[in-house]
Amino acid sequence: MPSEFVQKSKRTRKAMSTRFFNRELSWLEFNQRVLDEAMDPRIPLLERVKFFCITCSNLDEFFEVRVAGIKQEIESGVMDRTIDGLLPREVFRRVVRRVRVMVEAQDRCWRETLLPELAKARIRFLEPEDLEAEDERWLRQHYFDQIRPVLTPLAIDPAHPFPQLLNKTLNTLVQLSMERDSERLRHLAVVQAPRVLPRLVRLPRDNDRLDFVLLGRVIGYFLGDIFPGTEVLGHWHFRVIRNSELYIDEEDVDNILKAVENELHNRRRGDAVRLEVEAGTPSEIRKALLSTLHLSEEDMYAIDGPLNPVRLMAICEGDHSPGLRFRPFSPQTAPALRDVDDIFSAIRRQDILLHHPYESFDSVVEWLEQAAVDPDVLAIKMTLYRTGGDTRIVGALMRAVKAGKQVAAVVELRARFDEANNILWARQLEEAGVHVVYGLVGLKIHSKVALVVRREDEGIRRYVHLGTGNYNATTSRFYTDLGLLTCRPDFGEDATNLFNLLTGICQFQGTRRLLLSPFVLHTRLLEMIRREAEHARGGLGGSIVAKLNSLADPEIIQALYHASESGVKIELIVRGICCLRPGVKGMSSNITVRSIIGRFLEHTRIFLFGNAYQPQMFVGSADWLPRNFFRRIEVVFPIDDGVHLDHIRHEILGRMLKDSASSRFLDSDGVWHRAPAFKSGRARNCQQEFMEIAEASARPKAPTGRGAAKYQRVRLVKRPPRIGS
Repeated sequence: MPSEFVQKSKRTRKAMSTRFFNRELSWLEFNQRVLDEAMDPRIPLLERVKFFCITCSNLDEFFEVRVAGIKQEIESGVMDRTIDGLLPREVFRRVVRRVRVMVEAQDRCWRETLLPELAKARIRFLEPEDLEAEDERWLRQHYFDQIRPVLTPLAIDPAHPFPQLLNKTLNTLVQLSMERDSERLRHLAVVQAPRVLPRLVRLPRDNDRLDFVLLGRVIGYFLGDIFPGTEVLGHWHFRVIRNSELYIDEEDVDNILKAVENELHNRRRGDAVRLEVEAGTPSEIRKALLSTLHLSEEDMYAIDGPLNPVRLMAICEGDHSPGLRFRPFSPQTAPALRDVDDIFSAIRRQDILLHHPYESFDSVVEWLEQAAVDPDVLAIKMTLYRTGGDTRIVGALMRAVKAGKQVAAVVELRARFDEANNILWARQLEEAGVHVVYGLVGLKIHSKVALVVRREDEGIRRYVHLGTGNYNATTSRFYTDLGLLTCRPDFGEDATNLFNLLTGICQFQGTRRLLLSPFVLHTRLLEMIRREAEHARGGLGGSIVAKLNSLADPEIIQALYHASESGVKIELIVRGICCLRPGVKGMSSNITVRSIIGRFLEHTRIFLFGNAYQPQMFVGSADWLPRNFFRRIEVVFPIDDGVHLDHIRHEILGRMLKDSASSRFLDSDGVWHRAPAFKSGRARNCQQEFMEIAEASARPKAPTGRGAAKYQRVRLVKRPPRIGS
């Protein structure tokens, strides 16, 4: 009966909503936590500006990909419910409500907090109308020399249809009045700010004061020059966010490289998904823009602040205002590689664990550079996701080819928003003779693996680097990640089989030590979670500590709920999306969820299982999302060395679980709270502790004997209590 079906559907939906948080809304709460950093007065001012810009950049990408996907589902009539039981239209409405609140908070943050504090710090944003005569003359000359030549006014009339505006560009809609045949006519035109122009015009100053004028304000000020013989009745800035997802039917293309290139040309002109207008834009102008872009009122956001605030990051460039920044920090060389000339010999002595950015990623690059010129190295193979075109890494691979070595690079062309860069340097590698492979059809290559094959006296030996982060020396300075250098034979054999799978034509042959998705990772994680539940029920303890970027896989979450109610203590450190609802009696009472937002982007993935008092730990590239388990090649590896396991368990995870300065805790209602000690003045900051430990380890050790009394001991931060069963 229909009524019974409706009642059952409502019950199912309610059950889903009480067990899971919505993925998109959870992501928006993560972005709010980033915005909170921009409003925290204890953080240096220019660092707060960076957090503000990151929030805005994140929101742009959210609309380009996630909201664009939701709108497509609505238009296609998709009726599939999300993990929390919502239909696409319901998700969209909730997203719109939450984003409006966030946009208002962003605007207030800029107007009421950052802008006044920047002015106090002698960093000002001025209006052209308020400039002194000398500054106005300089700005006028700058406009005519640098800006006017690249502007193109675009009329809107029957002969000139509304222009195709590129994604995220700054545009000015101008209303003009012009006399023709004794009749006063009104016209509309658009002026697009070219991407090549900086969005901030810096006025010349002889002192340490920094004064800027926003490019949009400059264009608006000189509109009379662009439209001579007309009267400018008004002008309003606006910006369009477009669908930027790439749509490639890999089964139906002959060349994935060409297909990605073609899609990149289309991305800038994808369907509009969001319209941002300057606050105060008249309603008739708003309606005209919405109609032209085929958008509704739900898609429009009035911005009472700068459009495209990401460009404000320019005020942080250079070395000015050191007092407004975090204190400088330089990554240190890992102790096992300090004063080491031959990295291969160091790896033969022991597995080497690297904790970035506290320990330098340069060690990995130097290892690749050594491999490139070492006459005993026969082959180098590695996966590349987001290298940023690092010249040292790409250069090492090219030199290796010139030295006659077999070199293969598995390049992921579909690394979102890095596609163009990846295509550029992939072509350079191909021209240099590197075997460039673009992965497997239907699977994005997200694993972080490098393999070096070397001929030695004992025979062929394989050296492997495995990590949680990309082979990118730039991002390694502000992303937290773990990496492992090892020559364990089982790891070498698994890495060899992985590259054979990625570059050749074969079936997955299984692995000895590595856990790979989409083949075994999901199943093995479920087994280990269920094993902890069995141990807890059997009186053998039960504990899980997992550090992730995102958690949204329903089967994994259900297994965690079951383990929690079996008595397993579960501590989750989830930076971003978390669909698990913690602290619910009878479902997740033994689960705590925290998020750490700090100076560095938390990117490490660590999974620790109590395993009946014999801890078992895995580290790797995969988050606990369906896409990572089923639509990507991911590699997760065990930490076999007991010293390294203890170090990660107690010194890394232990400090994170004691952090009270950068941590927020998720409650069962979806609200994030600061740690109780946050306002005490004695809050512990795990990232600060990691920096202090790295710096202290690089200082000379205390002398012994007669000189010991004169030695000034380095005070290390307090060691955290041991964690886990």
